[in-house]
Amino acid sequence: MSLRRHSGGGVQMSAKLAALRGESIEGASMLDTTTTLSNGDHEVVQIKSKTKQPGRFMTKTGHCNIRRSALQMGTRYMTDIFTTLVDLRWKYNMIIFVFVYTAAWSMFGFLWWMVAFVRGDTDINVHNGTDSRKPCVQNVYSYATAFLFYIETETTIGYGKRAMTDQCPEAILLFVIQSLLGSIVDAFMVGCIFIKLSQPKNRAETLVFSEHCILTQRDGKYCLMFRVANLRNSLLIQCKIRAKIVKSRQTLEGEFIGLHQDDINVGFDTGADNLFLVTPLIICHEIDHRSPFYNTNAEDLQKDKFEIIVILEGMIESTGMICQARTSYLNTEVLWGHRFMPVLFHARDHFSVDHSEFHTTYEVPMPKQSMRRFHDAQVQNNTKQWHPGSSGYVGNTAA
Repeated sequence: MSLRRHSGGGVQMSAKLAALRGESIEGASMLDTTTTLSNGDHEVVQIKSKTKQPGRFMTKTGHCNIRRSALQMGTRYMTDIFTTLVDLRWKYNMIIFVFVYTAAWSMFGFLWWMVAFVRGDTDINVHNGTDSRKPCVQNVYSYATAFLFYIETETTIGYGKRAMTDQCPEAILLFVIQSLLGSIVDAFMVGCIFIKLSQPKNRAETLVFSEHCILTQRDGKYCLMFRVANLRNSLLIQCKIRAKIVKSRQTLEGEFIGLHQDDINVGFDTGADNLFLVTPLIICHEIDHRSPFYNTNAEDLQKDKFEIIVILEGMIESTGMICQARTSYLNTEVLWGHRFMPVLFHARDHFSVDHSEFHTTYEVPMPKQSMRRFHDAQVQNNTKQWHPGSSGYVGNTAA
C-alpha cells in the first residue's frame, strides 16, 4: 500500500495555512484553493476563484479573535483596576510603573518644598548654622533637595544629610501620609509586576498541538483525532482536555445563532480526558450517533463552516498554578483519511520521541461516506447474511 505523506511544513499546505492564519472576524483571505493529485506523489495547489473564507473564532495560539464594544466598558474595567493592569501588555505596565513612581516623587517633593517655603526654610542661612532657628527638615531649602529627601526617605536610603526635626507638626503629618501612601503604591505596583511575572501563560508555550486534525478509522469506527505534547520534563498535574465545536445554526423557530457551541466528547464519560502527558498523545473523539460529525462525509467536511476549539489545562508541578493552552482547527484543517506519523520509539534502555514528525500525517484508504451511512451499510450487510430460518449465519458450520 502506497502512503502519501502530508507534512505541516509542506508546500501544498503552507499556501492554505497562510490564507487562514491571518484572518480576522471582519475579513478573511480571498483565495479559494483546490488540490489536484500529480503522479500520485504530491499535491499541486491551484487558484480556482476568489471567495471569502470564514474568520477564526480563536487563533492557532489560543487567542480569541473578539473585538468588544459596549457602553461603560472603560468604567467597568476601572472598577477592577488591578486585574486590568495585570492583563495589560508589558510595555504598558512599564510605562504605568514609571509614571506612577515619577508622579509620586514629584508630588511629594513639591509638598516638602511647600513646607520649607511656608516655614521660611528656603534661606540657606537656616541650614548652614548662621541662623539660630531650627528648620523643619535639615538641608531641604529647594525643590531639588526636597525631591531628593522624599526619595531617600521612601526608599530608606537615608544618606544622613537630610533629616526631619520635631519643629513642624505639618511636616510630621506629611511624613505619616507619605509613609501610608508610599506603602500602598509599593504594594499595588510591585504586586502587579510580581503577579504578571508569575503568570503561567509562558508555560503554555511548551504545550504544543498538531497543526491538523485528522478524521480516520480506528477499530472499525470513525474517529476525529489530534495530537498534543508537553515539551518540558516537568509534568502537568491533573491534566485534562476538552473540545468544542463552534458553528452557526438556525433554530426551528427561525432564530439564528452565530457562534453556537457544542461539546465534543474526548473521553469525559470514560475518564480518558484525564491525561498523563509524558509523551505525545493522540486525543480521540469517537464518532457515534451523539457526535456532531455523525452525518458528515468527506464532501461535507470541506463545505461545512465550523471550528473545533481544544482546551488543555493542568496544574504546574513546580508552582501549583493552573496553566491552560488552547488552539483551534477550521474545517479546512481537518484531514479526511489520514493518520499521524509515529513519533515514539523504544530504544534499548529508554523511549525516544522524534518531535520533527509531530505534525506529519500520511494518507490511508477510507470510505468517503459519513459514519451514519457507513453504519447503515454494515447493518444491511449483516441482515443479508442472516438466514431467517436458520439459527446462525449462512456459511460453513461445524459438522
